[in-house]
Amino acid sequence: MSEPDFTAEFPSETISEGKVKALVPKLEAYKKQPCDYAPSKAPVFYNPVMELNRDVSVLAFQAYQRLLDREISICDALTGSGIRGVRYAAEIRGVKKVVVSDINERSFKLAGHNVHLNRLQDLVEVNHKDANCLLSCHGAPHMRFDIVDVDPFGTPVPYLDSAFRALRNKGLLAATATDLAPLCGVHAKACIRKYGGKPLRTEYCQELALRLLAGYIATVAAKQEIGVRILFSHSSDHYIRVYAQIGYGAKKADASIKSLGYVLHCFNCFHRETANAVSPRFFEKCPECGSKMSWAGPLWLEKIFDIQFCDALAEENRRTPLRNSRKITKLLSLAKSESEAPTTYYVIDQISDKLSSAVPSVSTMLQSLRDNGFQAVQTHFNTRGIRTDAPAMTLQKLLQKAVATA
Repeated sequence: MSEPDFTAEFPSETISEGKVKALVPKLEAYKKQPCDYAPSKAPVFYNPVMELNRDVSVLAFQAYQRLLDREISICDALTGSGIRGVRYAAEIRGVKKVVVSDINERSFKLAGHNVHLNRLQDLVEVNHKDANCLLSCHGAPHMRFDIVDVDPFGTPVPYLDSAFRALRNKGLLAATATDLAPLCGVHAKACIRKYGGKPLRTEYCQELALRLLAGYIATVAAKQEIGVRILFSHSSDHYIRVYAQIGYGAKKADASIKSLGYVLHCFNCFHRETANAVSPRFFEKCPECGSKMSWAGPLWLEKIFDIQFCDALAEENRRTPLRNSRKITKLLSLAKSESEAPTTYYVIDQISDKLSSAVPSVSTMLQSLRDNGFQAVQTHFNTRGIRTDAPAMTLQKLLQKAVATA
């Protein structure tokens, strides 16, 4: 079927990403002032910074397809320029169908053009619908998807309920959140309102943000008697991303809810601990320094990286050379190493600042902790961050010792 005549009614350019070409808004035309965020000013949403997000998604969905060992269907209900869905159809082997949609008429037309540009009209169905309407229309048992990708500008919260309805048993939900100000505690009331959990402005707030999102995903799924297992997640640039496999059944939903809890934090000595339920400990003093404790949650306390899935992602990354392959290799290596490490991480610079001390290198602190019998690994959340089972006060003493002997 030939493509209907298409002419972009706005400044645009053709770019290459992965194995596809796509016509996208020329973002320079929409940046009038230095503070302008061009992707949101353009008539069709397109963000080149999210290429890493799309690259990891391609690898994750391919790894998931290999686990299922059958053809899969994918839904991108907030498609924008269509580049995400087009890449899924062009780059993932074993794809039976990709459904993309956008309520924006210009997005709908541009996505359709990009599908034809890459000759994928037999694989990709383009819709002009509201995301929740599209997902709800695929809620019947034989119409559901294997993968639903919720990648909005802002919060994924309004779409998660219908996303779960549109997923088959053992399906995969991929959800992105770019509203990090609420999730990281800058706008705490907004976080409580949207995600049903209290955030904290700590040095590890990106991890808390991701766990708040994962916890909300588990809560929404449980309402439909669906359990979740987090296969992979990451924090990059201005967003967080969670990949959750679902399982039908009340028992699985109950198990997911049991994975929720709280993080207790002392802003004086950096002590932190987890709690599975609200208890008197919330109102007790810090066990290390005696100061008042603060808390975040409810949020996801279980693993946010699955080692086997990290290995599968790494294998796909080796098979599929992408522009961000080196970044992804480092991301997966760090995620795998921290998958078995304690919840939350310490930032060396933060502790040094508190102690008015010189700042030792991360490698020095890692070695010092290991030499003293503690677990210590780096984290992808922060290049200066360390996950360790060492008590906060012990970590401070080791840091002072490392500086004194340097």
